[in-house]
Amino acid sequence: MLNHIVLMGRLTRDPELRRTQSGVAVASFSLAVDRDFGSRDSGEKQTDFIDIVAWRNTAEFVSKYFTKGRMAVVSGRLQIRDWTDREGGKRRSAEVVADNVYFGDSKRDGAAPAQGGSGYDRPSYGNYDAPAISADFSEAEDDGELPF
Repeated sequence: MLNHIVLMGRLTRDPELRRTQSGVAVASFSLAVDRDFGSRDSGEKQTDFIDIVAWRNTAEFVSKYFTKGRMAVVSGRLQIRDWTDREGGKRRSAEVVADNVYFGDSKRDGAAPAQGGSGYDRPSYGNYDAPAISADFSEAEDDGELPF
């Protein structure tokens, strides 16, 4: 059986990082994902708002590097949860449990930050400054011979 989903969209709010009683990190956020087709009446594209939950290191990564409006690619599985509301009614919710979250844009391409947001001064693919090489390491010498 297979339960795998890949989504690309913009965060509708800053991720909310919480911890379980045992200290495990869990982040929740939602993505606005445009449909590939427009509506029959107006031709406008429609948008789905999909709840995402990330655990452990993925949760910490998302809460540290992603903000509202940032494009993200989420890979994970679809999960349906049954729950009871305050009035005792039975409810169902669908959410994606993220295995991996990737940057879907670069700092230059990102949307303007939310009001009071910190902007995009965080690393992303394509323009990440690598840390300086430690004095403990030296560059390998190239003798022109391939090892295979």
